[in-house]
Amino acid sequence: MNQQSFNKISNSEYDALINNSLKNSSAKEKTIAEGKVVSIENEIVTIDVGLKSEGRVPLSEFSRPGQKSEIEVGDQIEVFIENVDNANGETLLSREKAVKQKSWQNLQQSFNENRVVTGIPFNRVKGGMSVDLDGVIAFLPGSQIETRQIIKDTKELLNKPLELMILKMDKYRGNIVVSRKAITENELKEQRSELLKNIKEGSIIEGKVKNITDYGAFIDLGGIDGLVHVTDISWTKINNPADILELNSTIKIKVLKFDEELSRLSLGIKQLTENPWDKVNENIKAKEKVTGKIISMNDNNVHLVIKDEYDGVISLSELSWLKKPPHPSKILSLNEEIEVLVLEIDDERKRINCSLKQMKDNPWSKLKDTFKINDTFETEIVNIVDFGIFVKVIDEIDGMVHISDLSWDEKECEKIISNLKKGEKIKVKILDINADKERISLGVKHLQNDPVQDFIDKNPINSKVTGKIINIDEKGLKIEIDNDKQIFGFIKKSNLSNDKNESKIERFALDEKVDSMILSIDAKSRSLNLSIKELEIRDEKDALNKYGSSASGASLGDILGNVLKK
Repeated sequence: MNQQSFNKISNSEYDALINNSLKNSSAKEKTIAEGKVVSIENEIVTIDVGLKSEGRVPLSEFSRPGQKSEIEVGDQIEVFIENVDNANGETLLSREKAVKQKSWQNLQQSFNENRVVTGIPFNRVKGGMSVDLDGVIAFLPGSQIETRQIIKDTKELLNKPLELMILKMDKYRGNIVVSRKAITENELKEQRSELLKNIKEGSIIEGKVKNITDYGAFIDLGGIDGLVHVTDISWTKINNPADILELNSTIKIKVLKFDEELSRLSLGIKQLTENPWDKVNENIKAKEKVTGKIISMNDNNVHLVIKDEYDGVISLSELSWLKKPPHPSKILSLNEEIEVLVLEIDDERKRINCSLKQMKDNPWSKLKDTFKINDTFETEIVNIVDFGIFVKVIDEIDGMVHISDLSWDEKECEKIISNLKKGEKIKVKILDINADKERISLGVKHLQNDPVQDFIDKNPINSKVTGKIINIDEKGLKIEIDNDKQIFGFIKKSNLSNDKNESKIERFALDEKVDSMILSIDAKSRSLNLSIKELEIRDEKDALNKYGSSASGASLGDILGNVLKK
């Protein structure tokens, strides 16, 4: 009886217990509480937070982006209580909301106080990177990553802690924008301010090579950048600053000019050493042989460094004794060391003019000791141009065969040159040598006698020849005398007959054979000037001399009539 009385609860007491229980559960909802990990099964973490029922949270909420979860059974962990004993009798918990809520509070305070926060980039997205700020995802724009150096590949920043400044926060939308650039800009302002106090023209300071271009190098002095122009890197000419400087290396430089208003610095490296041109005349003399290293070459010049201190140049005309030297790269190589002759020290241009060809004797001076006019020799073709071919005579001397000197038959010349090839062997004859003008003329057709001259030797001027008419025009007749040897002649209209009535083009026909007299040779067209008229006059004179005289009283018609009868 007493026992029953002890266990019995009045209605009022029951209502009080219920209300108290609801009051406690209501107070815990939407708050952060600490709980104990009871189990981890099937990617679910069960947590006891001291309520009637345990809550379950997905295992994924316990890992940071890009990392594995390290939670274990028995760990005490903070979670956010979403709901206590819902319709299914479960307590709804969230680890993610607990982390975010606590992080948002800390981040808001850092944002308000303009403090630096630490975040870990875990993913590259369009326009920048996603960053984990103690469980809260922030956006780091690409333009806010860095100011002092260019990040070519942001992949190298992934999963590495970065100090950042919060630029913008919107808890309602869940947006946070952060910047690394803001920190470096603040650092740069402080460093620049301190640096500018100590900089003046002539100062020698250290800096890091930040960027290299064709025209120079930018040097990071720790808060401010300066430019070393390519002409201020070395006393000698350089092709590219990268040949001398290495990216990210630390070097000493001299301040040449400082524009305080624009904070612009002009720097120099070569100014750290004495100008070698101040003592050039003590170190190098004209007509002296020196050694130089080739650093560049173009169509007109070869540039070299002499004694590691002076710029030297070899013009194309001083490269070879050849009348038309080839491109320097056909004779020399980059970085090759060669011995040259000093021609002149050009103080104004700060360069030494040199000669390579004068390291050898002029081959033209000894050419006549080797060859004479009308000598023939076999050689090889070194170049072919529209107007002829160039062949090797001796080292560094080429001779030219003009296209018209390839054959006595002018029509064959172009055909011959089109079939020739560079490097091909060919036999030539020396026509002329002019050592003063460094010129040698050669011929191929001259290896054989001129067929026209041979014909004239056998048939001198005033000789009678017979030929076939191959062309008729208003000016006269073209006569073929010997087709095989290409001997042709021309009879002008005025030379067609001694009788004016017979001097008509119309009385002649193609392929008709005619007799005529050789008057002269047309050297340009290589043809014979012929005349029927002169042949008739000569025949008349011969007839008069043979068959009559001025005293006989016989007429020319009588005499010719008698001749014709005979």
